[in-house]
Amino acid sequence: MTTTRVLAGLALAATTSTAALASDLTPVAFGTNWLAQAEHGGYYQAVADGTYAACGLDVTIQPGGPQVNNRALMMADKIQFHMGGDLLQAFNAAKEGIPVVAVAATFQKHPQVIIAHPGVAETFEDLKKTTLLIGDNGFASYYQWMVAAYGFTVEQREPYTFNPAPFLADEMKSMQGYLSSEPYVIETEGGFTPDVFLIADAGYSTYATTIETMQNTIDENPEAVKCFVDGSAIGWYNYLYNDNSAANEMIMADNPDMTQDKIDYAISKMKSEGIVDSGDALELGIGAMTDEKIADFYNKMVEAGVIEAGLDYSAAYTTEFTNMKVGMDLK
Repeated sequence: MTTTRVLAGLALAATTSTAALASDLTPVAFGTNWLAQAEHGGYYQAVADGTYAACGLDVTIQPGGPQVNNRALMMADKIQFHMGGDLLQAFNAAKEGIPVVAVAATFQKHPQVIIAHPGVAETFEDLKKTTLLIGDNGFASYYQWMVAAYGFTVEQREPYTFNPAPFLADEMKSMQGYLSSEPYVIETEGGFTPDVFLIADAGYSTYATTIETMQNTIDENPEAVKCFVDGSAIGWYNYLYNDNSAANEMIMADNPDMTQDKIDYAISKMKSEGIVDSGDALELGIGAMTDEKIADFYNKMVEAGVIEAGLDYSAAYTTEFTNMKVGMDLK
C-alpha cells in the first residue's frame, strides 16, 4: 500500500471517528440577546475549542438582534438556553408564573454606565447636577433606583434616542451607555475620553448576562444544563485569559460589523472593571450566584418601586449548577 493510500485511510478513519463522536453529542441551541460581540466571547470560546463537546453537547449559538426574540423561542421550546439580561427579568418571570430559570450569572456587574464630559462630575452623586439622557427601559428600571438611592429627579431626565449628538453638544448633559460601546464611540468619533460611571459600582447590585433555561429542561436533562454551565465558565476563563483568536473569528463571522479593535476594547474593559471575574466569582468561579446578593437586589428594587414586595422569586433561579469553582485553574 502506498504512503498516499495509508494517509488517506487514516484521514478517513479520523473523519469517521469524528462523525461517530458528533453523533453522540446532544444538539442544543443558545440564543444570545444581541448581535455577536466580545460580551458573548466565552460562549463562542467554548464552541471553538470543543469545551461543550467534551462534556456531551453540540452547541449552536443563535445571535439575537433588533428583530429577534430568542427568549420567546426558548419559552416555545425552539431553543434550549438563552442569554438573559439582569435579575429584573428573573423577578418578572416569577411574577408572571413563567418557568424560566436562571442557572448562572456570567456578569457579576451590570455593564450599564452613565457617561459625562471630563471634569463635570467627580462622583456618581455629582451627576445630579447634569441633565441625564436615559431611555425608557432604563427610566423604568435603574433610573428609579437612582432616584430612590441618590435623589436624582424625574425632571432632570430627558429621553435618550441612542444618538450621542445632544450629549456631545452640551457638556452639562450626561447619558446612558454600555461600558464597551458608547465610551469607545465617543473616544474614536467625539475626539475625547469621557468620564464613565458604572452603576454597579454605585450600588446597582444585579447580576447580568444570565444563562436561562426552562424548568422542564432542568427536570428532563440536568446533565445538559450542567455541561452548558460548566462549559460556559471554562469558556469564559479561556476567553479572558488565554488564546481567544478562534472565538473572535467566529464572532466577527456572525457579526460583520464587529472589528478586532472593538473586541479588544471590550475585553480590556470587562477585565479592568471586573464585569465577569469579580465579586462572588472570585471565590466560587465565573457564573456564580448567591441567595444573599439576589435578595439584596430584590430589596433595592422594592424600595425603588420597580418590583412589588412579597414576591416569591425563588423559582426564578437556582444555584444547583453553579458555584462549583469550575475553570478557576485556567486564570
